[in-house]
Amino acid sequence: MSDNLPAIPGMNHGVASTGSASSGLGFLALAGRTAKLAASALFLKEGMHLLRSHMQANATAALRLAEMCGQAEVEPRFTSMIEDVSTALTGVAEASGDMVNAADAVDTDARGFNNAHESEYRPGYEASNGSGVQQAKPGFYRRTGRRN
Repeated sequence: MSDNLPAIPGMNHGVASTGSASSGLGFLALAGRTAKLAASALFLKEGMHLLRSHMQANATAALRLAEMCGQAEVEPRFTSMIEDVSTALTGVAEASGDMVNAADAVDTDARGFNNAHESEYRPGYEASNGSGVQQAKPGFYRRTGRRN
């Protein structure tokens, strides 16, 4: 992962930290992981935009070179190879556009999840922290004692 990601509460060097709970199921740990997912999606989206722009420029340059080779009467098989490269670069540019759409969807979904999680669980988190009573470890109440 990139060192350019913002600092996120509940995260310690990319690993969820929940204070006394080492399982990473705490309120801040989950919020931190989804915030990191959203930030990573934004970085991926930015990188894919740069890649698409670069590949489109290279495809255009290759096509221009193929046209110049045609005018210079270069052997047709070499001109054809250059045109194939241009087509392949255009394909990469289009695929990176698909990745931008996927990264955008991940970012949107992660932010939506984070907002829903925040509105659902923040009041309970604040109340338990403000009570002064030691709380059970995150995930304790989900255990039923049954083994799957």
